[in-house]
Amino acid sequence: MSETTHDGGVAVSAPPSPDEGLSAADLAAKYGLAVSGARPGLVEYVRQLRGRRHFILAFSQAKLTAQYSQAKLGQLWQVATPLLNALVYFLIFGLILEADRGFTREVYIPFLVTGVFVFTFTQSSVMAGVRAISGNLGLVRALHFPRAALPISFSLQQLQQLLFSMIVLFVVSVGFGSYPQLSWLLIVPVLALQFLFNTGLAMIFARMGSKTPDLAQLMPFVLRTWMYASGVMFSIPVMLEGKPAWIADVLQWNPAAIYMDLMRFALIDGYGAENLPPHVWAVAAGWALLAAVGGFVYFWKAEERYGRG
Repeated sequence: MSETTHDGGVAVSAPPSPDEGLSAADLAAKYGLAVSGARPGLVEYVRQLRGRRHFILAFSQAKLTAQYSQAKLGQLWQVATPLLNALVYFLIFGLILEADRGFTREVYIPFLVTGVFVFTFTQSSVMAGVRAISGNLGLVRALHFPRAALPISFSLQQLQQLLFSMIVLFVVSVGFGSYPQLSWLLIVPVLALQFLFNTGLAMIFARMGSKTPDLAQLMPFVLRTWMYASGVMFSIPVMLEGKPAWIADVLQWNPAAIYMDLMRFALIDGYGAENLPPHVWAVAAGWALLAAVGGFVYFWKAEERYGRG
């Protein structure tokens, strides 16, 4: 395109841009641009997580190693802490308050230790989940990776810690007359279901904690209440005998109680099926799937907001 100037010369103007009139969205689509840190589709997100599986495992192992690196007893605290808790609960609930009603001493002590170890697995996973994003903002802002890798990694760390503790749990069970048998194989599906449940909870609280850091101060009170309501130190049906039946049903069907009871059933000879609520395996699987799938989708929906301040 050209035009004549005032002195008779010819000026040549630039041709119109082929992008003229296009919106920012149209330009991005035309040149294949994407928003930095945008949330991928759910299937693609799962694929990205699978690609980071080595990072998830290595990160959980590194966190586990560093957890007690400043303590002289080191990794022994992984076992000593829940054992000391079990000892305190035994002194208070077993000896003073006589919460061992309905059990012999040979059953009650493994019952109590199992409850403490299994509930600690869930408790620690939730607390680690609350801080998964807010406590690792430097990593979140510096590197691009699916953020769900963090709560999953922390749940895996707690699972590894429980596996160390299981050695002591086996010793306690054998020491009080519960010897290895086929029912011990049930430990594997129980731990698998509880791990799925814990991971789902960790992702839920990771999203909540990313925007509300004060949640980390509130959760110990919530978890302590949950522990007392889950029958860690006592048998729910025995302690609530004479109360409305629905109260015992609600407490027995809460997920923490379900996984503790299944683990006790697998490990302890004197803890039979009569102590379990009906359809216990279906309920355990339902809680695991509900928490895992629901927690994963809930966390994924806020993927692009993590670490943004």
